[in-house]
Amino acid sequence: MEISKAMDALRDRATFVKESLHKSQTITDSMVSILGSFDHRLSALETAMRPTQIKTHSIRSAHDNIDKTLKAAEGILNHFDQTRLAEAKILRGPHEDLESYLGAVDQLRANVRFFSSKKSFKSSEAIVTHANTLLAKAITKLEEEFKHLLTNYSKPVEPDRLFECLPNSLRPSNSGKGEGGGKNHSGKQSSEAVTFALPTLIPPRVIPLLHDLAQQMVQAGHQQQLFRIYRDTRATVLEQSLRKLGVERLSKDDVQKMQWEVLEAKIGNWIHYMRIAVKLLIVGEKKICDQIFDGVDSLKSQCFAEVTAGSVAMLLSFGEAVAKSKRSPEKLFVLLDMYEIMRELQPEIERLFESKTCTEMREAAINLSKRLAQTAQETFVDFEEAVEKDATKTTVMDGTVHPLTSYVINYVKFLYDYQSTLKLLFHEFDPNDPDGQLAIITTRIMQALQTNLDGKSKQYKDPALTQLFLMNNIHYIVRSVRRSEAKDMLGDDWVQIHRRIVQQHANQYKRISWAKILQCLTVPASENTNAVTRTMIKDRFKTFNDQIEELHQRQSQWTVPDSELRESLRLAVAEVLLPAYRSFLKRFGPVIENGKNPYKYMVYSPEHLEQMLGEFFESKIWGEPKR
Repeated sequence: MEISKAMDALRDRATFVKESLHKSQTITDSMVSILGSFDHRLSALETAMRPTQIKTHSIRSAHDNIDKTLKAAEGILNHFDQTRLAEAKILRGPHEDLESYLGAVDQLRANVRFFSSKKSFKSSEAIVTHANTLLAKAITKLEEEFKHLLTNYSKPVEPDRLFECLPNSLRPSNSGKGEGGGKNHSGKQSSEAVTFALPTLIPPRVIPLLHDLAQQMVQAGHQQQLFRIYRDTRATVLEQSLRKLGVERLSKDDVQKMQWEVLEAKIGNWIHYMRIAVKLLIVGEKKICDQIFDGVDSLKSQCFAEVTAGSVAMLLSFGEAVAKSKRSPEKLFVLLDMYEIMRELQPEIERLFESKTCTEMREAAINLSKRLAQTAQETFVDFEEAVEKDATKTTVMDGTVHPLTSYVINYVKFLYDYQSTLKLLFHEFDPNDPDGQLAIITTRIMQALQTNLDGKSKQYKDPALTQLFLMNNIHYIVRSVRRSEAKDMLGDDWVQIHRRIVQQHANQYKRISWAKILQCLTVPASENTNAVTRTMIKDRFKTFNDQIEELHQRQSQWTVPDSELRESLRLAVAEVLLPAYRSFLKRFGPVIENGKNPYKYMVYSPEHLEQMLGEFFESKIWGEPKR
């Protein structure tokens, strides 16, 4: 029963759902019919509106075209206005406002590019032609302005301004404007920090204007005109600065005709000028050239090379003339000075003239250094030969140190002030052992001197004076070497060998001078006092007196200039003579004293002899009062 009720209820519910679905479908069909009718109406409306839409689109397109045309016309008119403004500025010239003038030139170029791209515009060709004509006039005016500015602000630098740019150690002394201070011959600068302040060649405010003008001329294809203006102006000014300083172009013949004192002064000045020229003027030229031609590397290096070429040639010509002139010993040191400055400046020269356009100047400077080194080395050989073959007839009558000896020793000592320079010089030819080469040269010069002194010693007729002369000169050489840096090169063995040579000559002097006198005071031991006759004793005393007087007369006029050597030689004689005389006097004096006129024979007491020995080698003239 309950199941039947449930089935009836379920059936009723299904019937209700079915009816509801039917109603929903009916409503849906009605909505579809309505919507279909609405779509048909919209389609008809769209068909009716289409002509109006087409007309509206055409109007909008026409409006857009008109707007674009107006904007294009406005741009063209704007370029026309800019062209007129630029033309007005260009016609006025650059003197009033150079910066505005350069802007006008840039604007005119932009306008030329603009109208050149508007081939469809009928007036483009005429406008471009007119603008290019204006540009040509403008570049001509810019070229004139560049030349005017460069010429107006390029003035030779006065020497005093250059000297103020030098470090204190290199500034000229009050005694002469061409002489640099702080010089030493070791090739090293003073311990003071070396600072060079570049001179103002062109005012800094003008440099940017010249740079902008140069850029405009390059853009216009006027590089060659720009190059000529810059080269002619700056090259002339640089040479004028050097001439004001004192630089002059001299040939080998000019140098050869000069007195040595004049040439030496000019060489000293040239060394000073080289440093100023490279460190101040040429470095300054490089700086302004780099600034003005910044961005135009090829023109930059070419202009710098051409501006400095004449001045560098003028500077180096004097060095070449000296290096090629006739060699002489006194020129060695100035050659070394010149070589020093070239080596000092070499890094700067290589940096300044590193480009291909500067190759000739760079190589010329390097070749001058090599030429100076070669001439200096050849002068060494000449000096050695000159010392050995010196044939001067000067004879030192008192046996003292010969002028040649003092000259050579001073020469060698001075040579050692250039040790670092000489090592560089020797390294040019043989990099293996520069110290050894200097020692070899010194040894050869010393040997050449000794050979010459041996020859000069033979001019003396008195063999004792020959030995004294050699003793004095060799001693002077040894003493000088021991007190100089040459000792480190020659070595202790050389010094000891030559000290023994001095002693040998001293011994030879004593033997030759005093052997006969000492023989007078010698009586054979086999003979006793009684066997010796009074006459023999008198003859011995008389011979002794005559010989000692004659020796004193001559040798008190001889000279031993070194006080220690002089006292040593006197003492060596006294140590032999005085004991022998005292012994002879003690042994045979009584024989004479007991006879007639004893003081006729016993003239000298030991004290008197000692006093006389103290007057030897003093270059005293016989006849002066005895002390």
